[in-house]
Formats: sequence, structure tokens, C-alpha cells
Amino acid sequence: MAVTLKARSEEARDFVLSEYQRRTPKSLLAHRAARGVMPGGDTRTTTHFEPYPLYMERGSGCRLFDLDGSTYLDFLSNYTSMICGHAHPHILGAVTGQLQRGTAFGSPIEAQTRLATELCARLPSMQSVRFCNSGTEATMSAIRAAKAFTGRAKILKMEGGYHGSHDAVEVSVSPSLALAGPAHAPFSVPSSPGLFAGITGEVLVAPFNDIESTARIIHQHAKDLAAVILEPVQGAAGVIAATHEYLTFLRDATARCDALLIFDEVVTLRLNYGGAQAMYGVRPDLTALGKIIGGGFPIGAFGGRKDIMAQFDPRARKLRQSGTYNGNAISMVAGLAALQILTSGEIERLNGLGDRFRATVNGVLRDFGVDAYVDGTGSLSQLRLFASRTVRNYRDTISSSNASSAAYEVLHLALLNQGFFGASRGEYALSTPMREVEITQAVESFRSALGGIADFLNTAGKQELEERSR
Repeated sequence: MAVTLKARSEEARDFVLSEYQRRTPKSLLAHRAARGVMPGGDTRTTTHFEPYPLYMERGSGCRLFDLDGSTYLDFLSNYTSMICGHAHPHILGAVTGQLQRGTAFGSPIEAQTRLATELCARLPSMQSVRFCNSGTEATMSAIRAAKAFTGRAKILKMEGGYHGSHDAVEVSVSPSLALAGPAHAPFSVPSSPGLFAGITGEVLVAPFNDIESTARIIHQHAKDLAAVILEPVQGAAGVIAATHEYLTFLRDATARCDALLIFDEVVTLRLNYGGAQAMYGVRPDLTALGKIIGGGFPIGAFGGRKDIMAQFDPRARKLRQSGTYNGNAISMVAGLAALQILTSGEIERLNGLGDRFRATVNGVLRDFGVDAYVDGTGSLSQLRLFASRTVRNYRDTISSSNASSAAYEVLHLALLNQGFFGASRGEYALSTPMREVEITQAVESFRSALGGIADFLNTAGKQELEERSR
């Protein structure tokens, strides 16, 4: 079977690779030039894929156009951030008007107040807000606020949870099973070299959606625990939704030990007018935001209870939080324009399209007999190859062989050849310019892509199943 898989893998990869290279010669040249001045030829690890990434020239609505003139249906949305699509006229109008008046002033501006007011209205848990420049900065500041407010040193995050690239959250993001420890009591595993040595002693890790195990960890460290931080729907781990019972438990458990509950809604704000916290009916103490609240421009925000956020009042002289481009005029007006587009009705429509996308693609996968399905919540979806139909946490997504990684790679390239642009890891996000016609187009892209590689995927799935049963 291994020999057969290798042969079919090479045949399938050669098939899609040769077509990809034929279609993208200018992207190859651009990548070669980029490698001369940037390590690996890029400035974002997540956007790289083999043999080289596509280079885009422009975007319009829900479509992208590469250097070679090919058109792609954008089901990545810059990793969920471009929820209004590219070059939306309402956002362009707001930005163009502001450009003529200036972009950053070294002083407060009224646009900050307008966007902050909109965020506080949407999320009642956010009684007070501060802006920064990324989701990474937002979670970093929220964690700092929690530690300062409680006077405690430790935080608890979920295994597989991604909260940006600062040291405190670069722990157990995608640990190997060889290092991760017991499922009920995961080890704190550094996600990269170069982190501060003491991080793993202060960052605890719990299994997502496991009430019993998480309760034990919280009880054990209750006196030292400043906060629990989590995404209500884990993004990078594979669009895994928390159960309502789990979030309710966390709300009660943190309150009992005087720790704070932090929701990372950098991604999940798109799921409901009031974010995932409104969808679940669970109110955190602090919330971190980013991505869609910037209208396509760099932004982050964090906020919550007034007594916690009061630590950032300059008159208190307690916590300093600054940044040259915090609350810059362009991100403020673009973000407000984007939120004006994202009415409750529009978010509901987009979530409905997500349901339609998953149902129809799953029908195509069944037609080809491929052991795979598309899962997700609302406008966020995740392709799962050779996976359990019940995914509750990070460990449920870990593959036991190389079959899955090869299959994801081949399918990703095959979809690109059919004009479907998604994440190489199988994550997809919808945007407001999409209608039923785009869902139909996406489904046909899957059908055409699978037509050339279904045999390979089925063979890979059999090998995955055999290795699991050993």
C-alpha cells in the first residue's frame, strides 16, 4: 500500500504541479526576486506554500487577480479579515475622504470615539475600549491587563489555540503528540525557539471542550491564575466550536476563583452582530478584536469591564499602552465603514451561505467517495481529510501519517488550478460580495479538482485508516 500511495502521490502531485507552474510563471519570477531580500521570499509564514505562493496584483469584490492575469474566487479573505471583500466602494469612499485630511496626527481624533462607540454598542461586555494595530497586540494587552488587575502571574490557554505571535501565547499552538503530554493534562510546549524561558511555567494549557480536565487545572492553580483566554471558535486549530456548556463552565469557574475570562474574538466577531459572546450568551471580562474591525487595514482592539480598563487611564499611571499608529485615522474610518456594512441581517445572510457551501461541497465529496467533509460555523469553514466526524479539540485533528499532509497539498494546488483560492490548510471564509452564484462556482471548482485526484485521495485515506488501526 505504501508503494502504491507513493506512486499515486507522485503522479497526482506531478499532474497538478505541472498545471500550476504552467499557469503561474510570473508568480515564480516574483518569488525568486523576493527570496533575495526576504527569508523564504515572504513576510508572513502562513501565506507560504510549495512550490511557491501566488502573487496577487489586485482584488475586487470576492475575486483576486494574480500577476499572470488569472482570476480566483477568494475563499480565504486574507485569513478571514476581508469580510467586505476587496475595494468595497463604501470603504474606499471613507478612506479616500480621510486621506485628503491626513492619516495620523499624534493626537486623539473623533473617529476613534465613533469606532469605539460602535464596538461598545455591539458588545455590551466592552464598556471601555483601546485600539492597537493587530490581533496579536490586542491579546497581549488584554493578558497584561488581567495580570495587573489580579496581581497574579499565570494564564490558562487552550491546546491548539492561536492568539497571535507574542511570547505569552506562543505555547501549545500545534504541538506534536510526542511532546504534548497526556490529553487530560497537556504540557506547555513552546511553539518556536527564542521564547522567554519562563513562559512555559506561567502559561498553563487545557484541552478545549473538556470540562472535567479544565476544572482540575483551574482548581490546581486557582490562587495564581490571572485569566483564561480562548477563542469561542478555535480558528487555526481547524474551526472548532466550543460547546455552550464549556463556555458557561469557564464563566463560572473563573468567577469563583477571581480570575478573568478573556475571549479572543479577532476571528469570531464575524459570526454574530455581537460576536460569538452574543451567539453563546456568555459575557467575558475582556475581549480582544482585530481583522474585520479595520475594514482591510491594520487594527486591533481590546476592551471590557471599566474597572479593568481603567488601569490604562494615563492619570492612573498604572499601565502604559501606546503605539505610533494606534487609532490611526485610516483604520478608524475604514473600520467604521465596514461595520456599517455588517448589519445583523447581512451577517445572517453570510452565515446562511456558509451552511449552503458546506452542504453542497460535502455532497461532491460523497459523490467521489472521498473520506473528507467540510465542517464549520457560520461564514467560517474547515475541510477535514480522513478525520473523525466528531472534532471537539485540537487532538482530534492530528493526523497519524504523512498521507493527510500530502493530500491537503495536492488538493490545495488542484483547487487553485480551478480558480478557487483558500488556505493551504483547508480553511475557508466567506465575504459579503458573495451570492449563490459564487457558492455554485466554488462547488464546481471542487468537482473539477476532485475529478483529477479523487483516486489519489481515496488511496491516501485508506493508508491513513490503516495506520490509525495499528
